[in-house]
Amino acid sequence: MLEALLHWDYAAFQSVNPGMHHPWLDVLMPYLRNKFFWIPLYVGVAVFLWLNLRGKGAWIVLGAVVTIAISDTISSKVLKPFVQRERPCRDVLVHERAEVLVPCGGGYSFPSAHATNHFALAVYLIGTMGRFFRRGRYLWLLWAASIAFAQVYVGVHFPLDVLAGALLGTFIGWLNAVVMREIVEPEAVQKIPD
Repeated sequence: MLEALLHWDYAAFQSVNPGMHHPWLDVLMPYLRNKFFWIPLYVGVAVFLWLNLRGKGAWIVLGAVVTIAISDTISSKVLKPFVQRERPCRDVLVHERAEVLVPCGGGYSFPSAHATNHFALAVYLIGTMGRFFRRGRYLWLLWAASIAFAQVYVGVHFPLDVLAGALLGTFIGWLNAVVMREIVEPEAVQKIPD
C-alpha cells in the first residue's frame, strides 16, 4: 500500500515538475510560494479588520497569528523531523529530473509547512469572517491551493506533502475559527458589508 502510494506520488510530481513547466509559470510560481510576496495582502486584511471591527478585529488578527504559529510548529517542528522525508530536490529518485526553480531549502519535506500554514489561515478566515463575506469567502481556499501547487511546481515538495499539509491546515484553521467565534460575538461583526 505504502509503495503504491509513493509510486503515485513520484508520478504525480513528475507530471507537474517538469511536466507542466511553461516559461510564464516559471516566472509566476516562485512568487506565489514566497511568503514576502503576500505581505500586502496580510497587511490589507489586518487594516480592514481594524477599521471595521476595532477591538474585535484585533482579536481576529491575533487569532490568525496564533493559527499560523500552531500550524507552523506542528508541521515544521513536530511532523517533519518525525517523518524525515527528503525534498524532491534532494530525493535520489527524482532530483536529477526535477526542475528546481528556487533554493532547495533546509529541513524535510512532509508535510509542506507552506500548505499547512496557508490552508490553516484560509479556513480560519472563512470560519471567522466567511459568513459575513459570503460571495468571495472560498477564494481563500483557491489562494491556499495555488500556493500549495506552487510548492510542487518549483520542485521543493511532493504532491502528498502539500495534500497532507492542506488537510492538517484545514483542521487547525477550523478548530481555531471555532474558538475565535466564541470570543468575537457574531453581533459585533454583522455590520460588515457583503
